[in-house]
Amino acid sequence: MRIAYSLGSLLTVNDVLDCADHLSQYNPDTIWIPETWGMENFSMLSALSQKTKAKIGSSIINIYSRSPSLIAMGAATIDTISDGRLILGLGTSSTPIVENFHGYQFEKPVSRMREYVEIIRLILSHKPVNYNGNFFKLKDFSLLIKPPRSNIPIYLAAINEKMIQLSLEIANGVIFFLRPISELHDTIQKIKNKIDTACQLITCVSLDSEKAITRAKQTIAFYVSVGKIYREFLAKNGFQNETNEIFNEFKKSGFQKNYELVSNSMLNSLAICGTPEESIKKLKKFQETGLDMPIIQFNPIGDVKESFKLLTSTISEGIN
Repeated sequence: MRIAYSLGSLLTVNDVLDCADHLSQYNPDTIWIPETWGMENFSMLSALSQKTKAKIGSSIINIYSRSPSLIAMGAATIDTISDGRLILGLGTSSTPIVENFHGYQFEKPVSRMREYVEIIRLILSHKPVNYNGNFFKLKDFSLLIKPPRSNIPIYLAAINEKMIQLSLEIANGVIFFLRPISELHDTIQKIKNKIDTACQLITCVSLDSEKAITRAKQTIAFYVSVGKIYREFLAKNGFQNETNEIFNEFKKSGFQKNYELVSNSMLNSLAICGTPEESIKKLKKFQETGLDMPIIQFNPIGDVKESFKLLTSTISEGIN
């Protein structure tokens, strides 16, 4: 079973590097680094490449804050530094991040993604690029460096059906997140063997089950509160009451107690949490969906190093 890890936004730069160093003893398939409004992705992937022999992935680079040419340059650079171990994860991000944090209009994400992938692949082919699209027009662009691979794998973050279909058409893999387990199973059965399927799973492991459950509920409540696209998707897939209640409480009191409105049904459908024994049982449920690569999203409980040691010993040892 391919197991990957996501070392994310709640960690410091040094935390990420320490965790990656610790992971070297477990031989994970891929270590993914997210990009929100903290660590810059390509810089972290460069440092990460020196700490691990695993594949390294961007999860995700959004397609509004950089031009496709710059993303291609970054991908070529990281693939060179890592000796051909990069997976380029791309996504559209969300309206608040794109418009409020980067100052761009969030418009036509699927069409924009198509052009991005086309341009990135053309540039990485190491041929002169002339491109006349709806969003981008390139003239005589030629990459000065030649990465180890001309066809770096590209995975697309997908929530709704149009992006899943685009992934099937133009990508090597798809990255899911916050999909109820029954819906995840149904979606994977439709696309299995057509594309590599990965899903980032909120994961909280503790010897104290209640601490892990609380931490997982807090993470779910955060995404429901700030992510309109996740809120709407979950509402359409069985959790309308919960998403409404969580969001309404967020508008009243922030994150103080809205996590208490995450139901047990919602928790069990979206996250891996509990003691090591409980967490392994829940991971196996996600494996049964047909998922090719679970991505274990590390959510620390207490001391980061000790929490990560427990997580990795639970997942990487317990799954075999």
